[in-house]
Amino acid sequence: VAQYTIEKLLHLGAKPMTASDSKGYIFDPDGIDAEKLAFIQELKNVRRGRISEYADKYPNATFNPGKTPWNAKVDLAFPCATQNELPANDMQTLIDNGCIGVFEGANMPTTEDALHLAKKHKLMFSPGKASNAGGVATSGLEMTQNSIRMNWSREEVDQKLKGIMVSIQENCVKYGRVDDTYVDYVKGANIAGFVKVAEAMIAQGHV
Repeated sequence: VAQYTIEKLLHLGAKPMTASDSKGYIFDPDGIDAEKLAFIQELKNVRRGRISEYADKYPNATFNPGKTPWNAKVDLAFPCATQNELPANDMQTLIDNGCIGVFEGANMPTTEDALHLAKKHKLMFSPGKASNAGGVATSGLEMTQNSIRMNWSREEVDQKLKGIMVSIQENCVKYGRVDDTYVDYVKGANIAGFVKVAEAMIAQGHV
């Protein structure tokens, strides 16, 4: 997930600066560009190597053994690996370092205490049920193609997926807006999910 997150960030004009595995993380002040991402993909997907090798190849990067990327000074954070990988102390470090947004790319990677901190400081926080919904949505698009006996191009699938994610964003804002400056995306995603199920039950005559 992290590799595709880096790819999408590059596509959107962002500057990815960290990547990690179970042994530590690398920080690249020059940013991870397309060439460096290709190296990471070959390193992790083909050779099954350690991320520390990135720092051997790109000398401006540093490897931080035994640490998580939440210690780095960044604007946005994307926990994409495991449950509870972002605890409260690391969330506080992100906040202290000026991070303004956290976007989950895994199933509940943020602990409950860390989530409370994010809300307290009014970080833009996107829960996995919203920002990580793309995988499930893409599976649904695959099922649709099978049902109608059609194949869509990658560009067509990406466009349909973008429409789905825009709709999720709009619903989170609709149900989660607290005031003119802050949207509680966790609240918005929870209410939007409940409304969707409730409307389906009503439509089916179960309520």
